[in-house]
Amino acid sequence: MQVYHGKGQPWDSHNNLEGSHKRLCRESDQPIAALLQDLKDRDMLKDTLVIWGGEMGRTPTVQLPVTKTQGRDHHADGFTVWMAGGGVKAGHVHGVTDELGLKAVEDRVHVHDLHATILHLLGFDHEQLTFRYAGRDFRLTDVHGGVVKGILA
Repeated sequence: MQVYHGKGQPWDSHNNLEGSHKRLCRESDQPIAALLQDLKDRDMLKDTLVIWGGEMGRTPTVQLPVTKTQGRDHHADGFTVWMAGGGVKAGHVHGVTDELGLKAVEDRVHVHDLHATILHLLGFDHEQLTFRYAGRDFRLTDVHGGVVKGILA
């Protein structure tokens, strides 16, 4: 199941980042905590993988032109995805960005690695999902990626 928060793309804050994200976090924090607690109370969290994230992060610098309600541009070199339950270590932090948040510098995870890890947690070997077409191998992880073993419980 996939759940979205808000109409359209409310997290795509090219302006008023601080105000928008404060509001969005206030609106989503308690429901997310309640979902995780409910899954845990029903002994379902161990069998349910919860993933929160997006397809990119935000630059650590403001987006031009400078205005009173600053925003930030898209940023693919350093961003956060969190996972809970479903075989991941609770409370584990994997990866580090540089001091400015410009890029990942330690324990980098490519999107193919993330996909391979999610498939592994769901019980699939991503390498077994390879098919050949027009002389080239294809799979959900684009014949790349490896399971990020450091996050597995």
